[in-house]
Amino acid sequence: MTLDFEQLKQILNLVRDHKLSEFEIEQEGLRLRVRTDTARAAAVPPRPTQAVAGTVPTTGALSAISPAAGAQASGAAAGDTEIELAVLTSPIVGTFYRSPEPGAPSFVEIGSAVKKGQVLCIIEAMKLMNEIDSDYDGEIVNIYVENGQPVQYGERLFAIRTGR
Repeated sequence: MTLDFEQLKQILNLVRDHKLSEFEIEQEGLRLRVRTDTARAAAVPPRPTQAVAGTVPTTGALSAISPAAGAQASGAAAGDTEIELAVLTSPIVGTFYRSPEPGAPSFVEIGSAVKKGQVLCIIEAMKLMNEIDSDYDGEIVNIYVENGQPVQYGERLFAIRTGR
């Protein structure tokens, strides 16, 4: 699918007219995401997180399952149970680091048990190192970002299994 200038203009007008903070569409291999600055207007924005509940197989490697896939899992494996995945997203724009310094062990790995308030990573923004804490008790089931990669505000960082 291609998107011409008029279609893009219509989408942007729709976002503006309805005062949407975010709009996303995916069709035939084309994905378009529009975000407005209204989300950044607050002096101290709350940490964006979202809980995704779904049927996720309890056998096999959970690290390969994203929250979206968990919400869409069909329950094909025998003995499936419903678990809740909490997705921790980046509260700032910066560079993602899994450890406190180069060569040091990572704060967490897939399968690590975490407690609320535990440091999961560091995001460097404007030469400041910001520790990102867990909002949940649970287990890390996915790490979405590679060490040293840039992250955007609201980008997924970790999936934490909170339901037991």
